[in-house]
This record gives sequence, structure tokens and C-alpha cells, in this order.
Amino acid sequence: MSANGIRLHVAECGPATGEPVLLLHGFPEFWWSWRHQLTALGAAGYRAVAADLRGYCGSDRPPRGYDLWTLAGDVAGLVPALGARRATVVGAGWGGAVAWTLAALHPRVVARLAVVATPHPLALRRAVRRRPWRWARPLRDVAFFQLPRLPERSLRRDAGAAAGTFLTAGAGPGWPATPEFAGVAAQHAAALLTPRTSHCALEYFRWAARSQTRPDGARFAEAIGRPVEVPVVHLRGADDPWVPEDVVHASARWAPDHEVVTIPGAGHFPHQEAPRHVTEVLLRRL
Repeated sequence: MSANGIRLHVAECGPATGEPVLLLHGFPEFWWSWRHQLTALGAAGYRAVAADLRGYCGSDRPPRGYDLWTLAGDVAGLVPALGARRATVVGAGWGGAVAWTLAALHPRVVARLAVVATPHPLALRRAVRRRPWRWARPLRDVAFFQLPRLPERSLRRDAGAAAGTFLTAGAGPGWPATPEFAGVAAQHAAALLTPRTSHCALEYFRWAARSQTRPDGARFAEAIGRPVEVPVVHLRGADDPWVPEDVVHASARWAPDHEVVTIPGAGHFPHQEAPRHVTEVLLRRL
């Protein structure tokens, strides 16, 4: 589908007349990471749409546009491209950051918001600045991603094995030991090996880090400081090693109607680690 001047690849389930639910993935994921919710929501009568974000896999991979301003514009353009005025938006990781930004900058296209393991961007920025030692592993990776070319090579090395490494590092203790995990890691590795995807995926992190000291970063922070007016359900894994619980709850400052649901035994990827639980929560809130 065409939106905001680029083509976005989407996978759909459910009736075309159903209420649209947009599913936005994180890193190192792609649309397939929502496979469980996609089919379940479609079976429940919703028009479930999982998109590859800009720069990933089947979507266009232009050289620019990996800032949250533009990424939110992509999704804002996708809603009318689906023939809808508003949609429920569900985002995980970077998809969650895009969802928060979309609700602040383009509130008219968002009916409800669900985020997975993703604090509000301002809550996250404040937490990192106050206690950077709590974010040692993520900050180390982000710092490495600022280098030219070498990070891209590391993501592609050994047939994209880095995808499985990131999934394992962020998961709860049980998921990597399951029989399905090797196949899931292989799917994500193949996605990272799509031409230019590794570079584009890293551009998200590069903008996030470099904008902190630039005027566009200050303008962005000011723009998304307005309260989110729609209901927000925030799902977090109880064993998430990357995002502390208090930072998740701190997002309520920017979302008056903010509910946190904790998924037992899951880590940073509860939509894949505990798909039935996440799907049940989404269906109840929808």
C-alpha cells in the first residue's frame, strides 16, 4: 500500500469491512512477529493489518526518513489507504514508539492504543538520563550501532544469527528453550538478510541517539509532550530484562487513561512468547 510517499508491505486477516487494527513490529522483528494476533483478531471479525515498517523487508527502504516524525506519518497515511478514518494501533518496540508518536501528532486517526514493552518516548528519555547504569546493555548496543558499516556486518554475519541473539537476550527464561524458538529465530534472521534491511533498521537507533543533542530532537520532545487522549493499554513481560516496570508506569504522565497489564513469564517480546495471553488482553480491550 502507498502511504506518505512510500510503499508499505502489509499482511491482512479478517473481513475488509471490519474495524481496522494496525500491528507495528519492533527490532529485530517484522510483520510476521504478529502472526498469532493477526489470525486471532481476524477470526474475531476485525480487519487485522500487520505492516513492515519503513526500511524492513517488503516495504520500501529509502535512504532517509527513519525519525519518529516520518515513521508516524507513514502510519497516519496507512489508515486512509485502508479506507478507514481511524484505527486501533498496536505497537511493540520501535512499533510502540511509532504508536505513541502517532497518537500525539495524528490523534484523529487513532481510536485506541496498545503498546507492548514500550514506554512513552519521553518517559524512556527521562529514565535513561536519570539512571543510565540501569540501561547498560541497551546503551552499549545503541552506541555500537552508531558506527558506520560494522554494525550492519554484525547483523548479517553467520546468516543473520544476531536476530536470534537479540531475541534470546530480551526474552523471558522459558521461550528460547521451546521447540519453536529455532524456527522463529530463523525467520527473523532471514528478514534481517533482506537487502538493505540491516542498514535501515539501524537508522532508527542512529536517529534516536543523535537527535538527543540536535534541534530536531528538542522539537520532537516538545511536540509529543501533549497528553494522549485515547485509552492506552500497556502490556509488559514480567521478566523483561530491558524495560523496568517503573518506567512503564511512568508513561501514565502522558496518557491519562493508561492501564498496565503484566504478562507472567514473558520478557520483552510477550506477543511472541505468550501469544494467547496477549491476544486475550487485546480482544478484551477492543
